Amino acid sequence: MSGNRRPFHLLSGLIISLVMMMAVGMTAAAGEDKTSSQEYLDSLNVGVATLLAPDTNEEEGSEKTEDGKEEEAVPGDLMADNSASRVQVTEETVRESLKTGKEPTGKEPTGKEPAEEESDLVMADVQNTLNVRAKADEESEKVGVLYKDCGGRILERKDGWTKLRSGDLVGWAKDEYLLFGKDAETLADEVGNLIVTIDTDALRIRKEPSTEAEIFALMAQDDELDVIEVMDDEWISVKYDNKTGYVSAEFVDLDFHIDEGETIASIKAREKAEAEAKAKLTANQGAVVVGADDTRLLAALIYCEAGNQGYEGQLAVGATVMNRVRSGAYPNTIYSVIYASGQFTPALNGKVARVYGGNIPASCVTAAQESINGATNIGTATHFRRVGAHEGIVIGDHVFW
Repeated sequence: MSGNRRPFHLLSGLIISLVMMMAVGMTAAAGEDKTSSQEYLDSLNVGVATLLAPDTNEEEGSEKTEDGKEEEAVPGDLMADNSASRVQVTEETVRESLKTGKEPTGKEPTGKEPAEEESDLVMADVQNTLNVRAKADEESEKVGVLYKDCGGRILERKDGWTKLRSGDLVGWAKDEYLLFGKDAETLADEVGNLIVTIDTDALRIRKEPSTEAEIFALMAQDDELDVIEVMDDEWISVKYDNKTGYVSAEFVDLDFHIDEGETIASIKAREKAEAEAKAKLTANQGAVVVGADDTRLLAALIYCEAGNQGYEGQLAVGATVMNRVRSGAYPNTIYSVIYASGQFTPALNGKVARVYGGNIPASCVTAAQESINGATNIGTATHFRRVGAHEGIVIGDHVFW
């Protein structure tokens, strides 16, 4: 028996040593795992910082020059280009993200993305107006209206009704008069438009997409411009004074604009303002004493300038002449105003004289007499042209100012 004990003790010793070595190894591994976990968490923090400021680890508000010195950051296109990395997006991805509320990634779809939730966009599906009510009930108080092509965001849905927000309007509308999901997005894309809002104290609109280009004008903070094209991640072309200008994308906010509904309160305020403006435009300017020949002469001019227009257009032409007679800046007689050099082409080419000697439509005679008596639908405007030639009060095919 004693001859067999030594191998047994040796074997037992080897087993005990092996177990101890494994224990030490596991302890060391645990320490390594703890260190690795901390390093991993630290790497996540570094990753976030890198995403927020991918080209620099310096403090915000300063940047390194080529010689390694710190230089105070300058606000955008007010002085220089900003070269920070930006997500590469197209106008289509911007439109999509602003409609759906999701940030653009700049990545091409692979077809393996998880199914997206339906957007909260909602659009009115009516030809005129859609009532919006305080509760999901047709007998509930009317709080506003959505017009054709207006849109908003879904807040809640139940029992065939949708609670929505459209601008300042919040209320319930019936689902049968609304579009949702892809249908809503398709309509929004057709009727909506991109706008930019200036997000700095002052921003230059340039004639070319370059900080070296000439400048159209300076825009103030919160000014808005219609977008022509999102050119890249640095420049956006915009409409400015019927021209194409360019602004730095770094200092504007992009928004996909869709017409919004109106509350009852805003409708009443708008209608009141419109009535007051109309009252000013139509306020009697006071009668002018003229002879029958002057009335007929004015009627002849009205026929030549607005014979193919409705009565409102004819009255507006008569009022233009009479406003000049009253103004003091023009001759004080109808004849002198009509035949002033370079003013009314039909008078200068003889057409007015020919019409004067013929049959003048009754509506033109009435418009002449009314304007002589002080009636006006253009306020004190003294000029008119074809629509599109100037800004002002548009009546029929003419604009008055």
